Amino acid sequence: NASHYVKEYHPRLILETGRVLIDESGYLIASVLGKKNLPTGERAVILDAGVNINITAWWYKQRVLPTKPFPGTYQNTVFYGPLCMNIDVIRSAMPFPDLYYGDTVIISPVGAYNVTQWMQFIEYRPNVCLINETGEVDVIRSQEDLSDLTSREYIPDHLRQI
Repeated sequence: NASHYVKEYHPRLILETGRVLIDESGYLIASVLGKKNLPTGERAVILDAGVNINITAWWYKQRVLPTKPFPGTYQNTVFYGPLCMNIDVIRSAMPFPDLYYGDTVIISPVGAYNVTQWMQFIEYRPNVCLINETGEVDVIRSQEDLSDLTSREYIPDHLRQI
């Protein structure tokens, strides 16, 4: 019977849960790298997370929320990623309090497709953490570094001579 099989072989079940079930479970925490005022009168905020790790920002108007209360007035703010490309828009203009270098924001929902579609482009991919029901945090995928990019690269012997 099935329960005997499970006890004996401990099979791993892998599911593709889809956006409806998993999207709201993912949050991206991003830090402010800089800001400037745009000619349109809007504020531009540059984050350390761009469309390279949040690809669904192209299709969905995700929520951007401050991680703590910020005093002051709200101004229409556009959130950009660090890629220095005009396609790297995380969120179009929305009212937001003034932010400073190092402040953090939460972008959601990002639970569906972002980790499976993210790309290593200009920036290393970040840690992925799981917060369990008791509030404990576990890293379930570690942040990349240079060795992750070079570990699969090989220089043929005949090119080493050059």
